[in-house]
Amino acid sequence: MSLPPITSNIRNCRLCEPYLPHGIRPVIQVDANAKILIAGQAPGRRVHASGIPFDDPSGDRLRDWLGVKPQQFYNPKLFAIVPMGFCFPGTGKSGDLPPRPECATTWRAKLLQQLPNIETTLVIGKYAHDYHFAGKPDTVTALVKNWRQHWPSKIPLPHASPRNNLWLRKNPWFEAETVPEIQKHISALLSI
Repeated sequence: MSLPPITSNIRNCRLCEPYLPHGIRPVIQVDANAKILIAGQAPGRRVHASGIPFDDPSGDRLRDWLGVKPQQFYNPKLFAIVPMGFCFPGTGKSGDLPPRPECATTWRAKLLQQLPNIETTLVIGKYAHDYHFAGKPDTVTALVKNWRQHWPSKIPLPHASPRNNLWLRKNPWFEAETVPEIQKHISALLSI
């Protein structure tokens, strides 16, 4: 299946419709030429409303971590953005619900096969970690601390959400040591 048909199929997918309280609105950004894949968790409420990936405070922080401007970030020839769940799953007691599993099982492998130029995958948050780092440390902190083991093909990141401010305060090494290395790497990829 080539990229245009699969993206059309994803945008028209209705597998999860009965489970999504806010309705269907798959949010992805892909182009076969993209060098960088952002593997997130699922769109939040604001992204669901706008249809633009990371169009929220999480996106502002993520772009800061990467050292990129919005016009670079939203260029699908540079960045593919493929969350684990394509639609907003709704809200639970402590934040957004987990991504619906149907997206990953139905579409993920097929879609990633259509992105042959990916050189680096930025893997954001626990649900994306579990998929992309099967059998690795089971905590976000342990996996992110050992980022060099997977460098540069996969880079585990914590979630960029403001809900993660406590984690960032407890782990200042991430923004002090890891983020500058990520910024250098992303800058090099974008300048090739």
